[in-house]
Amino acid sequence: MDSSGSSNVQYDRWNEDNIHMNVEASQPTARRIYNRVCVGRTGMVVKTAGAIAALVALYFVGYVTGYYVHRC
Repeated sequence: MDSSGSSNVQYDRWNEDNIHMNVEASQPTARRIYNRVCVGRTGMVVKTAGAIAALVALYFVGYVTGYYVHRC
């Protein structure tokens, strides 16, 4: 194996390009919002809040429906 300077220069150039790459800006807006809201601890909180809101809405619809059905 011969250690030449040209391969090191090419590797350094490639490595420098990846270091300065802004991945966040290259993603579509919808994907950035999804990553921020639906992944990790925040995602767990949002999903839990959504499930509780759905259960409350279902309870409310059932209550109103039962009221009108049994109002005699």
